[in-house]
Amino acid sequence: MNYQQPHAKDPAATVSAIPATSQETSEETPWPLSHFSGKLKAHIARVNPTWVEGQLVEFNLRNGTAWMTLRDLEQEVSFTAVAWRNVAGGLASKGLAPGSRVVALVKPSLWEKSGRLSLVTQRMEPVGLGDLLARIERLKQELAAEGVFDPGLKKPLPVLPVRIGIITGRDSDAKKDILRNVTARWSAAQFEIREVATQGVSAPTEVAAAVQELDAHPEVDVIVIARGGGALEEVILPFSDERLIRTVAAAGTPVVSAIGHEADRPLLDEVADVRASTPTGSAKLLVPEEAQERENISLARSRMSQGLERMLAREADWLASVRSRPVLAHPQSMIEVRAEELGALRRRALVSAETAVHRARDWVSATRSRVTALSPQSTLDRGYAVVQHQRRIIRDAAELTPGAPVQVMVATGEFSAEVIDVNAQSEGDK
Repeated sequence: MNYQQPHAKDPAATVSAIPATSQETSEETPWPLSHFSGKLKAHIARVNPTWVEGQLVEFNLRNGTAWMTLRDLEQEVSFTAVAWRNVAGGLASKGLAPGSRVVALVKPSLWEKSGRLSLVTQRMEPVGLGDLLARIERLKQELAAEGVFDPGLKKPLPVLPVRIGIITGRDSDAKKDILRNVTARWSAAQFEIREVATQGVSAPTEVAAAVQELDAHPEVDVIVIARGGGALEEVILPFSDERLIRTVAAAGTPVVSAIGHEADRPLLDEVADVRASTPTGSAKLLVPEEAQERENISLARSRMSQGLERMLAREADWLASVRSRPVLAHPQSMIEVRAEELGALRRRALVSAETAVHRARDWVSATRSRVTALSPQSTLDRGYAVVQHQRRIIRDAAELTPGAPVQVMVATGEFSAEVIDVNAQSEGDK
């Protein structure tokens, strides 16, 4: 390094040798740490006072000054905070103590000698339960407007879950109650248990992570989030966290809320698919009672057996009645009856055919007689004759002249003749 520290007795030379901005620094021309500290302090000093929210994990009042540690409500982030005498005097009167949830107006400050960043507290107020409940109510309205609590999104519980996921406190009574009551009702039940914090700032994060883990488990059929009774802020606040609520809403596995607090309901009860009033009560929702189910199966089998016996007896009686009918007792009688019917039909057909033939024969004879009576031959048989002259039938004697040859047809045969005399008749003589 070629950097040469200017002589201490020449301040002007020292100032001129230090780069003006951080962008101008380099390995050869670095800032002294004290100069960097001063620059950083000046930069931090320009930050405006800001309202923050957190949990007061340390609170020590010494010589009129309050030394505190503020921690984020969800993440592992903490800052040292200090309240000078003019502010610290009023903090104790507000009942602030380790564990309190607070909002504070703070301005960051850097202690140059140690490089420690602290939050100078200008105001600090405890967050009352009423304020927290008001926040939860606003969150409830917002989520309801989004449709997160829509009843149409509720998933039905499985009729008989094989593996039950349980999220509860470490070695808690709620876990013991669920295991005992579920096993008493259904001895074959299996469990996948996740023990997490169910109160405090880390509870929502741990419960949400457990829900995601069990939801991804391929064998878990239903998830139970259980906690026994407790103070209002211990029950309502952790289980009304927005991140937890959205995690439960996104879960594909049915979720049962079993938070033992009847007076007030956390938002988990609203988003869960089913709500149980207590962890013990959730057992009745999860599995049926084995003894009752066995009794129901026994009764069903008995009713089925009785019904089958009645059906068989009824069908046997019907078969017996069918077998006793004449058509089955003497089946040849049916053939005999049909044979008689067939014979009768044949006889009727034969009579009808003969009758039709006789009638046709009579009609032919009558028709032949009429035709014969009307034929020229019949006229000739009665002694008449047909006279033709030059192949023309003579109907009037005037058509002939004496000496004209004619052809005469009689009933049997014909002959030729010659006209000797013509005796014609007038119209009046006819």
